[in-house]
Amino acid sequence: MAETRRQTLQQKRAASAYEQVNTIPADKSGKEYGSLVRGLPAMIQTDGLAQALAFLKAKGKGDSSKPHSKAFGHLQSWLNKPEQFAFKDDLFKWLIEQDSAVYRMVATEALAYLGWLKRFVEARNLGDVTGNTEE
Repeated sequence: MAETRRQTLQQKRAASAYEQVNTIPADKSGKEYGSLVRGLPAMIQTDGLAQALAFLKAKGKGDSSKPHSKAFGHLQSWLNKPEQFAFKDDLFKWLIEQDSAVYRMVATEALAYLGWLKRFVEARNLGDVTGNTEE
């Protein structure tokens, strides 16, 4: 039964990520979003989830059209689902108030979700997948 439940969660992650990535335009900001999403898992593993979220907030500067704000919003939207963590405040504010066990669970879920965002970004060819910056 645990396997079925895990598959269902994976399917929910995939469906949500698919919807979110499909809202991203295939333009310069879309390419920036794609590069950002592909690099976020490494940033989280290196610096921690809270620092990665602070980076997204700082670079987004409250402008919801910026790729950094979109990435933050996509993570926050997924993690705030009732079957996930269902916090009332901003993800960053809520996260820094949690104990280390909850923090690790949230980081693990964020990485799992970013795996799907990353796959759909690659499928849409957003960002620099090959390392080549020429269009």
